[in-house]
Amino acid sequence: MTKPRIVIAALLAAGLFIGGYVAAQAKNQFGTPSTILHISLIQWKEGTPDAEKQKALEGVKRMAAEIQGIKNVWIKAIRVQPRGYHDAFVIEFADMAAHDRYVEHSARKAWREHFLSIREESISPQVSN
Repeated sequence: MTKPRIVIAALLAAGLFIGGYVAAQAKNQFGTPSTILHISLIQWKEGTPDAEKQKALEGVKRMAAEIQGIKNVWIKAIRVQPRGYHDAFVIEFADMAAHDRYVEHSARKAWREHFLSIREESISPQVSN
């Protein structure tokens, strides 16, 4: 191999290495948003039909569509702890004003009436930065 080819090959190899390093570092970046997460862990009353449980979880999405300031919802629990809790949902609020609208909104009050009739207990922390 001639000297210019060796230099070009070395530069290409260095470029690939640096590009791979930069790409790997980008994967480790994260943000600290100021949104508010409302997390609810649910323990259903014994004997609650699956259809009623699903209706309550789907109701979170319907409710979110009506309340200004709700950014995202999650209704599919992958793993729930503590033991004895069965499902979970998360609501992301844009800010505290959106959270306050949620608390007082008629859609939430209607949803909550059904939810409380079929849940045994729930744990609902809220988290923000």
